[in-house]
Amino acid sequence: MYITKSTRHAKIIGDFGEMLICNWLSRSGFEVTVVDHTGIDIIAYHQKTGQRLGITVKSRTRSRGTENDSVNLFNNKKKVPDRKKVLESCQAFSCEPWIGVYVETSEYADVYLTSLENYDQNYRGAIKKVTEDWKMKNKEMYMNDRNVKHLRLEFISNNWSWC
Repeated sequence: MYITKSTRHAKIIGDFGEMLICNWLSRSGFEVTVVDHTGIDIIAYHQKTGQRLGITVKSRTRSRGTENDSVNLFNNKKKVPDRKKVLESCQAFSCEPWIGVYVETSEYADVYLTSLENYDQNYRGAIKKVTEDWKMKNKEMYMNDRNVKHLRLEFISNNWSWC
């Protein structure tokens, strides 16, 4: 199926990625809320473990041939770098900083969730980079990392054609 994006697709896919992550955290025993705050999109609290996560979510739709393109996480060239915004928001709400990535293609979608600490230790790369990213070519590494939560959805459409 070919993907034709609407004019509001970026907003729709962003909201969907946040809600999907909220759903799976809720299914895992977390109390979850979407927040409209600079730096983070979700706050999640797990009563049994005492974990409080402040999650920034990046969502993208990839057309055929671009499925392995990286997802930009943090732009460090801004007046207030994105990473700093996440850290300050998490400090204000007493949260651990986490990263959520939702990437969909025409056939499937992948969701990744990991702590900023795990990202920094294992995937960040050069610290002075202008843009930090989530490398989709590392899918195998992410799936073998027990500190990266992963979910794959398959899209099976029947009679969903409009042209």
